[in-house]
Order: sequence, then structure tokens, then C-alpha cells
Amino acid sequence: MKLLLRRNQKSGMLSSSITFTLDARAELADAESEAVKKYKMGKTMLYQKMELKDPGSGLMGLASRLAFKMMNITVTVDELVSGKHIECKDIIEMRAVEEQIKEACENFKAILDTAAHFGGEEVLEI
Repeated sequence: MKLLLRRNQKSGMLSSSITFTLDARAELADAESEAVKKYKMGKTMLYQKMELKDPGSGLMGLASRLAFKMMNITVTVDELVSGKHIECKDIIEMRAVEEQIKEACENFKAILDTAAHFGGEEVLEI
């Protein structure tokens, strides 16, 4: 697996604010892509900025869930493979998101490595 990251920034048209962007894309080896399909891991959440504790009910609950979904940053395996564009309000948030995506990819790579060894044997030198 290769993780490709591209950082950028853009200025607002009506204000002097800067938005920091991070484009992340994973390149999977053929065996890794097959494991993702075989074990149906495409919808696996690799990163989620916030978690909705109380989704509420009724019309207000629906409105709060929609607003939450629009403001939240999530990254699934499928999104990362096809490429994910993330916009952050400041460079600190962008770096935090980047580090968490890197860590999630390292963990996911370990899962893919484990999946590759089912039905076989692995010898570890300790």
C-alpha cells in the first residue's frame, strides 16, 4: 500500500480567510485490493473527526444529523482508494487529520497483512 498525500491552500473569494486542503489517496497492491473485496472492507471507517453521541429523534433529530454529516470529516477504505479531498479551517487541523489518516492506514495495512496469511502459516523470528 502506498499513501499519497497532497497539501494545498486556497483563499476565500469574499474574505481573507485561508482554507487548507488535503488530498489523500491509497494505492493498493493487487492482493490488497482482492482482500478488500473478499472481506468486504470497502465501507470500513478509517477516520472520523467527530462521533454523534445522541442522534435525536423527529424532525429536529433529522436536521441535527444532516448538519452533523455536512460538518464531519470521514474517510472510508473506498473513499481513500478513489481519493478523498478534505478541507480544514487551519493548518493545525489539517496536520492532525493527516497524522490520523497515516496512523489509520498503518493499522489497515496490518489488517491486510493478516488477511493475506489466512489458510497458510507464518513463521516469526522472535
